[in-house]
Formats: sequence, C-alpha cells, structure tokens
Amino acid sequence: MGTQTARRGGSCQGSPHFAPEERKMIFLLDTTVLIDALRSRVGLLSKLSRLVLDGHVLATSTVNMAEVYAGMRSGEERETAALFQGLHCYPVTEQIAELAGKLKHQWAMRGRTLSLIDMLVAATALENNAPLITDNRKDFPVHSLRFHPLS
Repeated sequence: MGTQTARRGGSCQGSPHFAPEERKMIFLLDTTVLIDALRSRVGLLSKLSRLVLDGHVLATSTVNMAEVYAGMRSGEERETAALFQGLHCYPVTEQIAELAGKLKHQWAMRGRTLSLIDMLVAATALENNAPLITDNRKDFPVHSLRFHPLS
C-alpha cells in the first residue's frame, strides 16, 4: 500500500483493503470533524478512538485534507501531519468527479446550489460505501448518503 504525500510533510495511508470475512466499517471524516479532532474538541477524540478500538477504519478524502491545510492555524503543522498519518485517504478519481458533478447538477436543477467540495466529499463516501461523519449534515442533502452520528 502506497502513501500519498501532503504539503508540509503530512501523509495519509493508502486505501484500506480487507479480506471478505472481515466486517470492518470505514467512516469518512468531513472537514469539520477533522478540525474538531485537531483542536481536541471535548468528547470527539474518545468517540473516534472508540470506533478504531472496535476495529473500524477512519478515512478522509484528499479534498478534506486540502481544506484542513488551507485553514490550519500557525503552529498546527505537526499536529495536522500526525492527524493525517493515522487516516486512510481517498483521492478524487474520475468516478468520484463524475458523480460529484452529477449530484451538484441535479440539485441545481431543483434550485439549490451546493458546494462542489461538499459534493466531492459526498461522492467519495458513496463510491467507497463509507458513512460520513460530519457536523454539517445540511450541506449534504444527498438521499443515498449514509451518516454516522457523533453522539
């Protein structure tokens, strides 16, 4: 499994692969959750740790990674790199890009403008059959998208 290198030395693990008999679930972490984890929001780290201890995998997308680095505070470089080293990262593939564009278009035809970044995250979750963990469910009105609650 190769790694993908991010700016400032942070990296994510490659996509997880499981034997068919393994029943691990992959959870996709949205930017809001990543930032809260980085800033040690009370209770969040223990909830995420519980998922890992239960044998599940925490993942994110390279889009979320870019958003976190874009909003990184001075002095958070080391913590940010450490956060991403513990996560699996999904790149934006052609399939994800196509699905994200179609989702954005479908909602635009209904009169609702959605962020392309959010649709890339939604498409990543859908393509990888990963429930999304986010604090901004309203940004993801995609009916087929599954969510995992933080509470």
